[in-house]
Amino acid sequence: MKKFAPLLIILAACLWGTMGLFVRHLNAMGLDSMEIVEIRSVIAVAVLFPCTAIRDRKLLKIQPKNLWSLAGSGVLSIVFFNYCYFSTIARMNLSAAAILLYTSPIFVMLLSLLFFREKLTGRKLLALGLAFSGCCLVSGIASATASLSMYGLLLGLGSGFGYALYSIFSRFSLNQGMHSITITDYTFLFAAIGGAFFTDFGRIGAALAANGPGLLGFLALYCIVTTVLPYLLYTKGLAYVENGPASVMASVEPVVATVLGLLVYEEAPTLPALLGMVLVLSALVLLSLKRKT
Repeated sequence: MKKFAPLLIILAACLWGTMGLFVRHLNAMGLDSMEIVEIRSVIAVAVLFPCTAIRDRKLLKIQPKNLWSLAGSGVLSIVFFNYCYFSTIARMNLSAAAILLYTSPIFVMLLSLLFFREKLTGRKLLALGLAFSGCCLVSGIASATASLSMYGLLLGLGSGFGYALYSIFSRFSLNQGMHSITITDYTFLFAAIGGAFFTDFGRIGAALAANGPGLLGFLALYCIVTTVLPYLLYTKGLAYVENGPASVMASVEPVVATVLGLLVYEEAPTLPALLGMVLVLSALVLLSLKRKT
C-alpha cells in the first residue's frame, strides 16, 4: 500500500478539483453558496459518524475542554472557507478560485508565527512574496478589470485564510490528545450546527420542489465525490507520506480545476494568470522543502 500512497493523495486532489463543476451546477439548480455549505456538512456528518462508530466508538468521545477548538475548526474554518470558496467560484474562473484557496499554507505560516511562535526564515519570506505576487496576477488586480475582480479576490483570499484556520484549530485539538478522525467528525458537526443559523432553508425547499429527486441524487454524488472519497483517500495516503510532500502532491487540485474550466466552460486562463499559478505553486513547494541540517 505504501507505494500507492502518493497516487491516493493525487487522486484525492483530483476529486477536490471537480468541486467547481458541482457548485456551479448546484447554483444553476437554485442553491446559493451557504445552502451548499450546509448540505455538504450535514451529509458529511451523516456518513462520517456512523463509519466512526462502526470502526471505534471511543473515537466519538470528547471532553468539554475540546469544544472551543472543534467549534473553531467547524464554524470559523469549514463554514467560512467553504462559503468564500463557493462564492469565488461563482465570480471567477475555476482556476483562479482554486489557486487562491491554495494560499492557505501562507496563512498557516503567518498564524503559526503568532500562535506557536514559529521562526520567520528567509525561505518563508520568499514564499510569501511569491504567493502575493501570484495572487495579484491570478486575480487580474493589475489589469483594467481589477475593479470587477477585487471582491472575488477578497473572497478567494478569505477561502485560503479560512482553510488555514482548520490547520491551526486542528493543531490545538491534536495538542489536547484528540484523534484526527474525531477532529474531522466533530468539525463537520459544528459546521452543520453553525451553518444552520445562516442557511435559507426555504431556498433549499424551493430548489428541491423545482428539481425533484434529481437534486437529491446530485447532492449525494457531490458529497461522495468531493468530501467522503477524497477524505478517505487523503487520510490513507497520509499514513505513508509526510505532510510537506503531501501538500505539494495535493496542489494538483488547481491544475485539475483549470483543465475542467477550460474543457467545460471554455475558461482559458490568461498568460499573467498562468504565471501567477506557477508563482503560487512555487511558494507551496518552497514551504514544503526540508531544511538541510
